[in-house]
Amino acid sequence: MTDRLTAHALIDLVLDADSYVSWDEPIDVSTHPEDYRAALAKAAERAGTDESVITGRGTVKGRPVAFVLGEFGFLAGSIGAAAAQRIVAAVRRATAERLPILASTASGGTRMQEGTPAFVHMVDISRALMDHREAALPYLVHLRHPTTGGVFASWGSLGHITVAEPGALVGFLGPKVYELLNGRPFPAGVQTSENLEHHGIIDAVVLHEELPTIVDRALGLLLDPVSESTRERRTDPVHRRVDTWTAIERTRAAGRAGVRDVLRLGSDATVRLQGTDEGERDTAMIVAFARIDGVPCVVVGQDRSKQTPDNPMGPAALREARRGMRLAAELGLPLVSVIDTPGAELSPAAEEGSVAGEIARCIAGMSTLRVPSISVLLGQGCGGGALALLPADVVIATEHAWLSPLPPEGASAIVHGDVDHAPQMAEQQRVSAIDLHEAGTVHHLIAEPDDDTPSDLATAVAAEIGHQLRRLLADT
Repeated sequence: MTDRLTAHALIDLVLDADSYVSWDEPIDVSTHPEDYRAALAKAAERAGTDESVITGRGTVKGRPVAFVLGEFGFLAGSIGAAAAQRIVAAVRRATAERLPILASTASGGTRMQEGTPAFVHMVDISRALMDHREAALPYLVHLRHPTTGGVFASWGSLGHITVAEPGALVGFLGPKVYELLNGRPFPAGVQTSENLEHHGIIDAVVLHEELPTIVDRALGLLLDPVSESTRERRTDPVHRRVDTWTAIERTRAAGRAGVRDVLRLGSDATVRLQGTDEGERDTAMIVAFARIDGVPCVVVGQDRSKQTPDNPMGPAALREARRGMRLAAELGLPLVSVIDTPGAELSPAAEEGSVAGEIARCIAGMSTLRVPSISVLLGQGCGGGALALLPADVVIATEHAWLSPLPPEGASAIVHGDVDHAPQMAEQQRVSAIDLHEAGTVHHLIAEPDDDTPSDLATAVAAEIGHQLRRLLADT
């Protein structure tokens, strides 16, 4: 683990010089018992703060932010009534002034000296934060060592983006408490920031010195207006150059452009999110804040490079996609979904994980979004897992892309009892992007000339996304 940062050291590291303005009012301790007042005075002397949190506003690389920073040196960062009220007041003020919030936690949880009256204030903090989020204002969370108990179970777990310092102890139950209650140590490695990232509970583990850049990039993606296009749109007319089966084989070829290429070549800035933030992660789905050809958006995309027969796209991937949909709706950002899958997982585990229900919920979520949306049929579009990301205001498809209820081999097996009729079934079922365009399911086609490279295609897709997003935003 990196060295423990104090709240004031964090201000010096993250905020621009001379931008710090405190919002904190003096704490009234007169009603507390004498021994508790003495403990508070000693804690303040040791920590250099008057409470376990300090709040205020400043700038990060010129961007205004409100901040709520925990100070572990003050009674282990515990949250009593005064600290909780300070947090609520800061969040309410940030909402009124329309400021994003950066919260950095370091706490053992509720202050035991104050018990239940302090404990229930976590509800007030959560309510204030949800009002802030309801106002479409970003809430960024940085978890420091340690963050446990009621802090992790309230304002530490409500961020749009959540990162943690390396090696930090982060968990609901303090390991010392667990050992005393159960007579055995808590399993090592569970409550670490790296393990939480692996399980999709937080989005990244970042070094202290990376924080200003992360905050600047995230706020730029979430708040900056649309900028000028810098990529040339491909407007070549699309005609049927190859038969449907040949097109399908091309989408299955190694090296074909995928969602990673579109983000790498088409996004001016990207912040990847990890998992559902509820304890699940599937590498088959990418969720990111991005600025595709100058347009801020949320991207949910099926990563064909991570989907194999041994690692198909499971229900957790679709739950990750729904996280992206929720974020887009909450922050008022356009949603871009990218379809490129040989099919969702078909297994007992997928059935018990509600794969069918997740497909249904994705379709319902996409169909009812109140922000502009674009769906990109990039390559393979097989089964319900593909249909889950299709409903959108505008559907774009590459020339060779396709969409079908089953892989053509599966349709052939059902109809003919063999897989040899797959090419025939693909033609018969009209699965190609060109057929879908003629039927009105696809609104715009992107040509794939014979000399096309994966980079060329990815750039052309990004340019078309940017063009269509600008058109949709202009109509809103």
